[in-house]
Amino acid sequence: MAGTKAYSGWVKTVVLSLLLVLFVFPFLLLLLNSFKENTAITSNPLGLPESFDLANYSKAFDYMNYFGSFFNSLIITVCSVLIISLFAAMTAHYFVRNNTKFSQYTFLMMVASMIIPFQAIMIPLVKIYGSLNMLDNKWSLIYMYLGFGCSLAVFIYHGFVKGVPAELEEAAQIDGCTRTQTFFRIVFPVLAPTTATISILNVLWIWNDYLLPSLVLISPGNRTLPLSTYSFYGTYSVDYGPLMAGLVLTILPIMIVYLFAQKYIIQGVMQGSIK
Repeated sequence: MAGTKAYSGWVKTVVLSLLLVLFVFPFLLLLLNSFKENTAITSNPLGLPESFDLANYSKAFDYMNYFGSFFNSLIITVCSVLIISLFAAMTAHYFVRNNTKFSQYTFLMMVASMIIPFQAIMIPLVKIYGSLNMLDNKWSLIYMYLGFGCSLAVFIYHGFVKGVPAELEEAAQIDGCTRTQTFFRIVFPVLAPTTATISILNVLWIWNDYLLPSLVLISPGNRTLPLSTYSFYGTYSVDYGPLMAGLVLTILPIMIVYLFAQKYIIQGVMQGSIK
């Protein structure tokens, strides 16, 4: 029996180690190629660099206008996540506490909207917002992220709000709190683990998004970090070395955020499974 458990543990370790290698390999390949010249990348992409020169990173930093692009990404991501979390939590709370036909049908429509692929509506979206002169604006992009991200957030919040006892809100209202005060002082703090999970998932999505910003943000001054990597694409050639370095610089901030915040994701998922 002990031998079977040891064998099972050994197999599990081997399988997890292989999965770890498969997961890390693309990033390791990107990191190694970010130190190479174009000829070395095209001739031997799997080989080690001859030297760990930071010339590609220096070039990428300048070409991408890194600080400006980073600031644009930061504004768009932070504002979008805050607005999505706040509006979705309030909407889910309304749906749960006002269980009418209107709220039920509206909730079902929001859930059903998640199955619509963005590619099916992106051309009409750009035409409509272009006719209203709302393109090339960071706040228009934030508004679009609210529309595309709110449905999933409401769906997640909806299940958690059901687990919040209504007696807590009734007691707060008896003590003199308004409905708004009750939500922000009682309900929203209880939803903190869910908010953290939704926020992190949305940060990963919005920070790394390329398609929607490429349709909305036109001028170079409004480009996000993923969009700024397009600077290394020429008409007939691609500057692979600085491009690889630019991709590393783009994903590095979000990787740091994820490493420090992963415990909140696990905590939110565990609470969701319990509920």
